[in-house]
Order: sequence, then C-alpha cells, then structure tokens
Amino acid sequence: MANDEFEEMQLNPEDDRQAALSYISRAWESAIADGVDADAVAHAAMFTALADLVAAYGEDAVAVLAERLPERVRHGEFTVNRILQ
Repeated sequence: MANDEFEEMQLNPEDDRQAALSYISRAWESAIADGVDADAVAHAAMFTALADLVAAYGEDAVAVLAERLPERVRHGEFTVNRILQ
C-alpha cells in the first residue's frame, strides 16, 4: 500500500474526536449500567483526561486550558441538547 493511500485511510481530526467520543460514551454507559455512580465516573473521566493532557503537554499548558473552562461552561459549550439560535 502506498503512503498516500495509507494517509487517506487515516481519520481526520474531527472524525478522530467523534470516534473517541463514541468510545468514551459507550464506556461511560457501561459503567453506569454496572452500578457505578455517575459522579464517580465523571470525576474519573476528568482525572484521566487531565492526567493524559499533562503527560502530553505539561502542567502549565493544561493549567491555561483549565483556566478557560469556567467561561466555556457558562457559554454552554458542554451543554447537551441545547437549542442554538
């Protein structure tokens, strides 16, 4: 297989994020179905995500990302089933 063909088979970043979200959602649903408290799953997911980001980008970069989270939350970026006007 030529390198060009291999690159075409790779997911683009948006497809990759959608696939990742699908995997995480299924794992989340499975944990809840097994009786794990939703808050515990959320905290574990946040810890895992932040730990992986720190490993990849370092504490300072992740701290900057985290500083912007309150504004993003307040603007509805993480609100599911919202109506866009």
